[in-house]
Amino acid sequence: MRKLIAALVLSLNALAFVLTEPAQAQQNLQETVWIQVAARSSLAAAQQEAQSVASSLPDVAGFSLGGGWYGILIGPYSRGDANRVLQVYRSEGQIPRDSFIAFPANLRAQFYPLGTDAAQALAPNPVPTPAAVPEPGETAAETPAVEEPALEAPVAEAPVITPTPPQAPIVVAEVETPLPDETPAQARRSEQLLNRDERKELQIALRAAGFYTSAIDGAFGRGTRGSMSDWQLSKGYEATGVLTTAQRKTLLDDYNAPLISVGMRRISDSQAGIALELPTSEVSFANYEPPFAHYESSGDLGVRVLLISQRGDKSTLYGLYDIMQTLEIVPLDGPRARSGNSFTLEGRNAKIPSFPQASLTNGEIKGFTLIWPAGDEARRTRVLAAMQQSFERLDGVLDDAAGADIQQDIDLLSGLEIRKPKMSRSGFFVTADGMVVTTSDVVQSCTRITLDHGYPADILADDSQTGMAILRPTNSLAPMAVAELSAQTPRLQSEIAVSGFSYEGVLGAPRLTWGKLADVKSLEGNPDIARLTLTAQPGDAGGPVLDTSGAVLGMLLPAGIEGRQLPADVSFAVNADAIRSALDALGHAVQTQPTTGSQSHQVLANQALVNHATGMTVLVSCWE
Repeated sequence: MRKLIAALVLSLNALAFVLTEPAQAQQNLQETVWIQVAARSSLAAAQQEAQSVASSLPDVAGFSLGGGWYGILIGPYSRGDANRVLQVYRSEGQIPRDSFIAFPANLRAQFYPLGTDAAQALAPNPVPTPAAVPEPGETAAETPAVEEPALEAPVAEAPVITPTPPQAPIVVAEVETPLPDETPAQARRSEQLLNRDERKELQIALRAAGFYTSAIDGAFGRGTRGSMSDWQLSKGYEATGVLTTAQRKTLLDDYNAPLISVGMRRISDSQAGIALELPTSEVSFANYEPPFAHYESSGDLGVRVLLISQRGDKSTLYGLYDIMQTLEIVPLDGPRARSGNSFTLEGRNAKIPSFPQASLTNGEIKGFTLIWPAGDEARRTRVLAAMQQSFERLDGVLDDAAGADIQQDIDLLSGLEIRKPKMSRSGFFVTADGMVVTTSDVVQSCTRITLDHGYPADILADDSQTGMAILRPTNSLAPMAVAELSAQTPRLQSEIAVSGFSYEGVLGAPRLTWGKLADVKSLEGNPDIARLTLTAQPGDAGGPVLDTSGAVLGMLLPAGIEGRQLPADVSFAVNADAIRSALDALGHAVQTQPTTGSQSHQVLANQALVNHATGMTVLVSCWE
């Protein structure tokens, strides 16, 4: 590698001897610069990265870049040598393609290697010559050293800034070139060549750096000039209020550091029909499982991206909106917005913030989801803005058969884990606006309680002594049926049924489990607790216990409420009187089945009883 660089130096110097004046070349070559190959947002990660780079490359150093970022660089070199090293290392794949020339004025405290003399670190390193890398079988003494003439080498073209609207990421091309310093008059003349979007970009970068607070309008008035002066002072430049070409580049490089650090690159997914910029150092394509193209984490941060692509109409879009909220990758907390032909979601928890968005155009639903680690909000915001700004619809959508060979799982949706509650039990409606009676254990240590997964509810009462809790939905509901509590003491050994979600909602609807009333009191003689001969499942707890007329005799308690080992067919229930008393204490009247009249105690047909019980029974879920 060093021999290749040396040969390149000799050939370029020979050409430069013909094209340039020796004095001018010597001046350019002596300019001291660095090559930045990576940036990390924590000192520990940067030190580890610097050690990794140093294992394969020479002249590695680490410096603070400001704003909580730490750069890994190689050098220092003269400017001419740096351009040649950058070109060769890139072509060989030894450094990332987004590596670029960095100036000493932008570097702060050195953190790697420890103990390096600062003055020595600023002296340019020579590019290796053939004398430094002997051929196999030779010794250093046998290989004559070749002196390198101090001539100016050809340099790359000037960087190109892609114009973008306000707040959009500013993308600077990879090609680097020397940017000479300018007098204030020269700087003002070069500034006059900027178009409106390029002037806005500078204001955006100044605002991101904390120096500018006014409107992004591309007009360089007193506020903009003042922020430029403040920025120049912070960098050790003369405070002229007019940025030179080199200073403008430094400002934009600092602004783009978060995007550079994650390797933002434009990708085009022809199968999904989507093109956009992605953090390619952190994610790579994994597989298709319609309606998603999965780009899984391939870096240290744990970033994930889903491209959304499917045919459909507004109903399909709204269905996708609901489905996305059931996935583990979209936490429960965060704003939701759905209107017209588009939606956005934002979910946050202690581990991740997640942002899905999608829109419908010409019968095609397309969008993306960005999942990012918590605690890196500044960089996430920049990456999200870049993805949104660069998003482009291409022809086609994902084939519904793509990924058909992927193993299916009831707990997965298109390869994504469905969010599951900590616990689910049964409950039943006792008022026309949706108040619910359920078991006390399902509301313990919950961050969120829902009815039928989709309707949030609040706790009005929770009595661990009786084992009963009373919930009110956040928004009023209109149940299909409301419980009518029995006003009479039921006969022993009479037939009863419990309506409940026996398997905690897996079957999607409640079922009836039949049994008999064994006693109107508990084993200890508690008159508020009835004993049943009935084999129940854990999910049935909280469900209504009904007689054959459909009247509610009580609420099923969880197994083991008595704190002892009992036969499998022994269950207990809080009776109707205890339920009525709890609701009366809250000031809520409850329906009671009449004790007289033709409808009293009329045995319902089996299907009628099932319909009545199903209409009043609701799934209650506790979410962490």
